[in-house]
Amino acid sequence: MTTVGRGRGVRGRRTATTAALLAALATAALAGCTGGNGPGDDGRGRDRGDHRTASPGATGPSVLAVKIDNAGTARPHTGVDAADVVYAEQVEGGLSRLMAVYATRLPEVVGPVRSARESDLELLRQFDRPILAFSGAQTKLLPLIDQAPLRAESPSDAADAYFRGGDRPAPHNLYLRPGRLMAEAPGRAALTTGFRYGPVPSGGTPTTSRTVRYPAARFTFTWSDARERWLVGMDGSRAATADGEALAPATVVVQHVKVRESAFRDFLGNNTPYTETVGAGKAEVLRDGRTFDARWQRPDAADGTAFTTPDGAPVNFAEGQVWVVYAKAS
Repeated sequence: MTTVGRGRGVRGRRTATTAALLAALATAALAGCTGGNGPGDDGRGRDRGDHRTASPGATGPSVLAVKIDNAGTARPHTGVDAADVVYAEQVEGGLSRLMAVYATRLPEVVGPVRSARESDLELLRQFDRPILAFSGAQTKLLPLIDQAPLRAESPSDAADAYFRGGDRPAPHNLYLRPGRLMAEAPGRAALTTGFRYGPVPSGGTPTTSRTVRYPAARFTFTWSDARERWLVGMDGSRAATADGEALAPATVVVQHVKVRESAFRDFLGNNTPYTETVGAGKAEVLRDGRTFDARWQRPDAADGTAFTTPDGAPVNFAEGQVWVVYAKAS
């Protein structure tokens, strides 16, 4: 049994699809990531463009966190299956966006990459100076990103790490080569999430499927006995990578949090939701075909998140990828 300490914030296999994507877009990559409105989100604002971990106070290279577009036109994704943790949050218009966190493996390509949000800065404080890869951000948010204890890497910071794909329209076609931001995966010690991994807890409720709904998006996780994983569905369709690999985490967490208005709006005037990940509340942990009622607690932004049973016992996660879906607390 292993626990993840307090956070102070193998390259993926080559596939024919990934190789074809890179080859087909070599011209665009060599030409750089600029042109038109630039490589960022949409040309508005300035572009910035076994999972155990060590004990508290671990030092060394930190994680790579990549903001992932999750609009229908951005799917299928590339490289999300290699992430150790995938966070799902609500954004403007009731849509969803992902943040993929890499510590034990770096895929050759990740994307499509999209813009950062204010909530990301609080979420990433659990890691020791993580790399945040993103397409851009609102002009008023950029100073907060600059002041945050992280290494911001947008296309304007690291143009050679990004390229535009020709398989879909902008802004849903920006891809990242992680190997150009870090030489190798930092390893388990960097993954200071607070998660605890170990044998399946006793009890729980047999579960075949669980759906989390946002105003204009939904996630469905369906248990597969054959895969011993939760198969991901997005907006009613099976979720897979560009190589056809099903997105299938070992553990899914539905974390009930406060979602409030932020000080920011998009270009249409829609307010950007702020997902509060510091505090405490209810959660459900899905693993091994069962749902375990839990309580989450993150006292400070520099802490990881602990999940316990109603009587205070730690809830173990299954070894493998974890998805954390933030649901608005009722």
